[in-house]
Amino acid sequence: MSAASPAEARRATLWGASTVLNWATLALFTQWAGPVPPFLLTALCFGLAGGLALLAFAARGEAGALAEALRQPPAGWLLGVGGLFGYHLCYFIAQQTAPAAEAGLISYLWPLLIVILAGWLLPGERLRGIHLLGGVCGFAGAALLVGPAGFDWSGDHTPGYLVALLAAFIWSGYSVASRRLSRVPTAAVAWNCLGAAGLALACHLAWEPHGWPEGANPWAILALGLGPVGSAFFTWDLGMKRGHVRLLGLLSYATPLCSTLVLIAAGLATPSPTLLLAALLICGGALIGSGMLGGRQGRRAPAGRSRRTGNASLEPRDRA
Repeated sequence: MSAASPAEARRATLWGASTVLNWATLALFTQWAGPVPPFLLTALCFGLAGGLALLAFAARGEAGALAEALRQPPAGWLLGVGGLFGYHLCYFIAQQTAPAAEAGLISYLWPLLIVILAGWLLPGERLRGIHLLGGVCGFAGAALLVGPAGFDWSGDHTPGYLVALLAAFIWSGYSVASRRLSRVPTAAVAWNCLGAAGLALACHLAWEPHGWPEGANPWAILALGLGPVGSAFFTWDLGMKRGHVRLLGLLSYATPLCSTLVLIAAGLATPSPTLLLAALLICGGALIGSGMLGGRQGRRAPAGRSRRTGNASLEPRDRA
């Protein structure tokens, strides 16, 4: 995959940002799905996402892209299947072994970790204090939404907290490392989803009750497979490989805010002053970290000096 032009990078960033709106429906559709065991739900969603993606690519005459994606290097398979499945495995374990709000907040360290890891690991990137300040503001806003009641530091919950932290590192590592594998086409996500579905199905058969759960809503499951646990992975992959990685990491903090707004619109949550304060922190953190408040977005690398290194496209320079 060739280096992205400025226009391509902007489009990829917009596609990546659309993932935030997609993920905002995750909580709503999950509640509507009913009492479906988590590994069965993961297998169904990933299976739908992968299967429908294969059909979509084939219908668009892109069978060649699918064949090329199937030949992705072992690192691509390990990162794709391991990242998708590993994050959800750790997330579900954390939710079952620790208080849900606290486990969710710890796992939601991944946007801040993306900001940090992008500065440390991606060629041509530099981590500045303004990036950390923006990330901390965004995390504070997310904390108000996810865990406003405070943490229960009971020793019984420590393993769950540690697994939630591992989930945060897995998803941030998956996201940043995707930039290193930018030559692997986004069509590979379809095969990765099917691989993750197979692993989730194996876990379901090993550890969860068998049979279709009473009260499950197949339409909500279909919506999950089409949206937040489906197409979202493709737009996120495109954004990570071709867009502005650090800016997308900061924008990701809007996910719990948008999710709360969706729940309010559906009548499953109520507005509060906490929501307004969280919105200000999240939006302010994104603005600070992106450099828009300080004019950093207008800076360019000196003439004649390219910031392209390795496989990652770093032109135009990340504004975040």
